Amino acid sequence: MPTPTPLAPQIEQFLHDNPQGVLTSFRRNGMPQLSIVTVYPRDGGVGISITETRAKFKNLLRDPRCSVLVSHVDWWSGFLVFEGKAELTHSGNSDPETLRLARRRIFSATTRRRSADWDQYDRITAADKRVAMVLRPDHIYGSALTRMREALAK
Repeated sequence: MPTPTPLAPQIEQFLHDNPQGVLTSFRRNGMPQLSIVTVYPRDGGVGISITETRAKFKNLLRDPRCSVLVSHVDWWSGFLVFEGKAELTHSGNSDPETLRLARRRIFSATTRRRSADWDQYDRITAADKRVAMVLRPDHIYGSALTRMREALAK
């Protein structure tokens, strides 16, 4: 597997500063399914923790195309939209150790800390059927990107 192209530092910082987003997946009938999610920069894309029991997971298994909107917390100071295909690490496609480590990376990235009790965390995420999702974007757009480009041009 090729090494992922990293996100620009300004984009990573935007994700760190604005960790909530809206994930769009597609239902079987083609209509969008919108879900509020926590986001973080991960492996050249946007990382998200989801569960195997939710509609978004089932939608993404069937059709990995998706987008994530991340807005500045005040909703008016900029936003980014990431479009691409979801890469899912879950119990149906990963060995237990790979999945356990992927779940731990989710925790560390979203909380910016290490668990005080990894064994307990492993039990909880296994019971929740947590899935590590990464969206490596084919396309990024939004007013925050325009502002980043303008700032770099100065």
